[in-house]
Amino acid sequence: MTIAYWCVLVAALMPIVWAGAAKSGIKGYDNARPREFLGSLQGWPARANFAQQNAYEAFPPFAAGVIIAHLCNTPQATIDALAITFTVARAAYGLCYIADRSTLRSLVWLLAFGCTVALFVTSSG
Repeated sequence: MTIAYWCVLVAALMPIVWAGAAKSGIKGYDNARPREFLGSLQGWPARANFAQQNAYEAFPPFAAGVIIAHLCNTPQATIDALAITFTVARAAYGLCYIADRSTLRSLVWLLAFGCTVALFVTSSG
């Protein structure tokens, strides 16, 4: 498996990490009604839940970009570099979200989004 494919796996698991952080941040987690519970959170646990939601949103285009880049024979080093950068940026994004660092969060979001776009653009050449 390529490094980029491992990054897809990490990106697929990342929402689970943020969900775990949200649920562990407060007592009284109700597994019978997890969406209601998560919707009622405040502070950093709420932001961890928001990071979870955004991680789910960012995953499909990233995974598609990696697969398409592989299918189009984009150089493996390019795919790997973009995938690693995306994964690190998305981890930083979640940490910035939890820490309430909105400007830095937006910058790392933009970096990760740029990596996703680059995976598609480098595939067209």
